[in-house]
Formats: sequence, C-alpha cells, structure tokens
Amino acid sequence: MKNRRLLLEHVDVPGIDGIDVYVKQGGYASLEKALKKMSPEDVVEEVKKSGLRGRGGAGFPTGMKWSFLAKPEGVPRYLVCNADESEPGTFKDRYLMEKIPHLLIEGMILSSYALGANQSYIYIRGEFMYVLNILEKAIAEAYAKGFLGKNILGSGYDLDLVVTPGGGAYICGEETALLESLEGKRGNPRIKPPFPAVKGLWGCPTVVNNVESIAAVVPIVRDGGDAYAAIGIGRSTGTKLISACGNLARPGVYEIDLGLSVEEFIYGDDYCRGIANGKQLKACVPGGSSVPILPHFLVTKTATGEDRLMTYESLAEGGFASGSMLGSGGFIVMDETTCIVHNTLTFARFYHHESCGQCSPCREGTGWMDKVIKRIETGKGRMEDIDLLVDVAKKIEGNTICPLGDAAAWPVAAAIRHFRDEFEWHITHPEEATKPGAVYMRPGASWSN
Repeated sequence: MKNRRLLLEHVDVPGIDGIDVYVKQGGYASLEKALKKMSPEDVVEEVKKSGLRGRGGAGFPTGMKWSFLAKPEGVPRYLVCNADESEPGTFKDRYLMEKIPHLLIEGMILSSYALGANQSYIYIRGEFMYVLNILEKAIAEAYAKGFLGKNILGSGYDLDLVVTPGGGAYICGEETALLESLEGKRGNPRIKPPFPAVKGLWGCPTVVNNVESIAAVVPIVRDGGDAYAAIGIGRSTGTKLISACGNLARPGVYEIDLGLSVEEFIYGDDYCRGIANGKQLKACVPGGSSVPILPHFLVTKTATGEDRLMTYESLAEGGFASGSMLGSGGFIVMDETTCIVHNTLTFARFYHHESCGQCSPCREGTGWMDKVIKRIETGKGRMEDIDLLVDVAKKIEGNTICPLGDAAAWPVAAAIRHFRDEFEWHITHPEEATKPGAVYMRPGASWSN
C-alpha cells in the first residue's frame, strides 16, 4: 500500500509556505467552496461523515465533538488549535506548520465557520518560536488576501485569528490546562464537567482541536466526507501523520492510510526501510511516550497472530496486556542495543518533571517511580522494587484530574509487564548492568524471534 498524501501532497513544492504558491496549488479552494456553497451545518455534517477522529492522541470523533458545542444566544464561541506538541517522540504537527502553514490556517477558518466562532486561537508550544514566526507571517498574508478579517470573500463571515505562545509545559497539551494558560493563568487542568464545549475559554463554549485534525478539514470539505471515509479501515478513516523516530533506517514524518500494516510501515521501501545498521527490532512505542511499549513479537503481530495494523483498533488489540495505542502517532522504534530500564527511566523522569503537582497521586507517584527506577538502573535496586513500581503505577492510574497520571503510569507498567527479566537482571547483576554500553540479552532467544 503506497502512502497517499492529503495533507502533505505539496510539501515539497518550493515556496509552499507562501500564500501565492499555496493558492496556485489549490489552497483556499475549500474555504471558497464552504463560504459560497455550504452552510456551517453542512461543514459539520461532512466532518461527521468523514469519520475523522482527533489526531492529538485521544482519537475522539471530531464531528461529534463539534456537535457538543453549546450555542447560547448572545455568547461568543471559540475555536482553539492545540499546537502545544510536547509528547516525546511526536513532531508531525511542527513539521506541518513549518512546511505548509496555510493548510492549518485554511483549516482554522473552515472549522471556525462551521462552529460559528469569530475569534480563534492557535496555542503553540513556546519552544517553537521560529514556527510561530512562520504562522504569523502566513496569517498576515491571509488577512491581506481577504481570507481573514471582515466579510471574508464577501460572505458576511468575520474571523480574527491569533497565535499565542505557550509556557513550555507538557501539561498545557491537556485542553483545559491549555485554556487556563491562554487566559493568562497557571496551566493547571480543570475538573470536568463542565466541559469546554459548555464552559471553556473565558467561560464560553469552546472547541479545542489538534493541528492535524484541523488541517484534515481542508481535504474533507474539498473532496467530501464520504471520500475521506473511504480511506482506511472501519472506524479508523482517512490518513494519519506519523512521526517515526528511533533506530530506523529512514526516520521522518510520513502520511499513511490508516490500515497500513505495521510491518510494511517499519520495513517497506516507501516508509522506514527497516531497522538501522542491520540491527534487530527489540521494542516499539507506537503512539508517543505516554502509551504502553510493545515487545518485538507484539509489534507486527497481535497476540492472536493477526497482522498488526496502523489503526486505533488494531494497535489496541488485546488491551494493555498485549496491545498499546495509536495515540499521537509518535512511533519510537528501539533496536537490540536499547536498555529498556534506562529508556523507562528517561520517560519516568520526564513525567515527574512535567507533573503540575495539582493531584497527589501524580505529584508523589511520578517522583517515586523516577527514584526507584533510577535505583534499579544504577545497580542499587532490590527485587521488591519491581512490584513496588507496579503498585505505584496502579495507584496513579485513573486517580488524577487529567490523563498525565495515566501517561506516566502506563509506560512503567508496560515495561515491567513485557521486560521484567531485564529489570531483574539489573538487580541481580549490578556490576555487569552498570558497565558503559551494557545491554541485557534474553537467554536462548534473539529479539527477532
């Protein structure tokens, strides 16, 4: 299955970041179609038909999320784009904004029109200042061409669009923490309900969508929701941007049809071309650092022997006992030289650092996981530490206001579930395990079996 391109079709066209080249390649045609031939309700209906699911990680149906937006009379509505891409292993939104900024802007205008929003925001990760500059230049071009501002294309529809830098906090990727930050407050998640669709930005109905989700509205309006739904398999429709990194021969950002086999994605000539330097596949994190790790034998096949597919359903097949999540599409591949204990410590330390501290289980639990895994990794661990980590992860999961607690707990629990013998080796062979470059090899088995 060769990768088709709906979002990245023109990514290699020189000057595509500028509005003149973007328009020559068909840019803003979807906007013109929507404003001249479609009502806001028509746009919402096409997004529903498309089956588009949120591309930020949760995978919730976008059209359904839009339909939840409250519409009290005399109260403004807002659309906020979550461009705070901070999930380790994920960089596809940054790539899209950097290369084709007008695709996001056109998607923002289309989505704002559909939602009845006249003021919209792009909340971008604070470290992406060079991308913010690209977006602001593109927005100025869109204003100059009449695609933003008053009476867009003579339709009577008005929209102002603002880019706002975030505070460099992972927690602000959670939609309510993002709204708190956008309002100028500390980025602590809110207790829900009320949900943002009812009481969001400044207490008004608000939709928060990911960069890729909003950009996908452009081809959906252009080609129709049914055409988009015809791509993919089952409830996993359309294309998906994947950030492929780690020990791959050709890492990068790929746009795939959902339903592509994981094996084809890793080893196919059109995609990642296998593991780098002739090494063997050891493990994979398919959806960014917050999803469970899969050992080599569960990466390309499910526990029942079926081909593992790049879909929301197939990657989750078997639950967390033998599956994972598509998540944000941060596809991290690890070869036989990877130390799973060290890798797990890296993830645990990240979540400990990024916890906002509002919830005790996350605030205290992430610190303990960081501390105990470090103890194991440095050769000072005790065998009971392994079960202690599992217990701490269980006490965090499901007991926090936002999903950061789950994101911290799942990688640790999954690493122990699938690589417990490697943790034990670090405890029983501390002198060997702490040598520079030392990596555990499972006795009597290669990682490719």
